[in-house]
Amino acid sequence: MTDEALNTPAEPATEPSETPLEELVGEWLTVPDVAERLGVPLSAVRRMIEDRELLAARLGERRVVHVPARFLDEKAMPHLKGTFTVLTDGGMDDEEILRWLFTPDDTLPVQGAPVDALASGFKTEVRRRAMETAI
Repeated sequence: MTDEALNTPAEPATEPSETPLEELVGEWLTVPDVAERLGVPLSAVRRMIEDRELLAARLGERRVVHVPARFLDEKAMPHLKGTFTVLTDGGMDDEEILRWLFTPDDTLPVQGAPVDALASGFKTEVRRRAMETAI
């Protein structure tokens, strides 16, 4: 799988004051871990990443593909793909989308970050904010 297929930069661009993406997201899963958790073949997970049902980032010294664990329960979190699309259409790359989704926001209807609001059923509110951010 290429960096282009993941739509991620080869080297993440982080400002000195920004929390590293790896820390901001917290728990990450490798593609084999995602496949095991979902009970699907590796190719299905790769397809989910290519189809943007999941976002992934290359992490660590070996630049291994990882998916935020928060995106999964018994299946991929619903409403992710549409939210990714809104943010991508607004000009964000995958790293920026991941940062936006995992950055805590005290103004949300639930405590935490937009990803927590999505998990709590606030799809419309998160997408509204995504559109505002993208503009």
